[in-house]
Amino acid sequence: MTERVRAILLTPTDGWLVFRRTRPDRDVYWSLPGGGVEPDDPDRRAALLREVREEVGGTARIHSLRYVLDTPAGRQYLYLCRIDTWCEADRTGAEFSDPTAGGYLLETRRLDHRTLAAITLSPPGLADLLAADLRRSDGDLFRLPGLPEGPD
Repeated sequence: MTERVRAILLTPTDGWLVFRRTRPDRDVYWSLPGGGVEPDDPDRRAALLREVREEVGGTARIHSLRYVLDTPAGRQYLYLCRIDTWCEADRTGAEFSDPTAGGYLLETRRLDHRTLAAITLSPPGLADLLAADLRRSDGDLFRLPGLPEGPD
């Protein structure tokens, strides 16, 4: 099964970074930075840090594994992270130079129930998980325990 990693990137201003995705013949949706674990990645965490550098031009600090989802695209490991600075001009991911990949507009939004209800977040079901965790944690996801990571 293909393994993918994604970052729930929380910013210093109580926001989170998400991609506003536009693709031909598809409705607009939002997704988290991340991508496939490559054979030369030492582990999933290293893959996540590489993906964040490539896709947002910044360095994440990984807090914990938050969710593991099985999707048609493969198993997805979603990590709760902090990021202080990023620079779209420093993005290097191949998808940014591929016109058939569509648009990847990086947005800073509030991570709250209103935002989760207003956007279509991919993968499906993630918005519900985040909303439940926001309720359980009183809005502070870092208060929740992470999942055990297990072997890579």
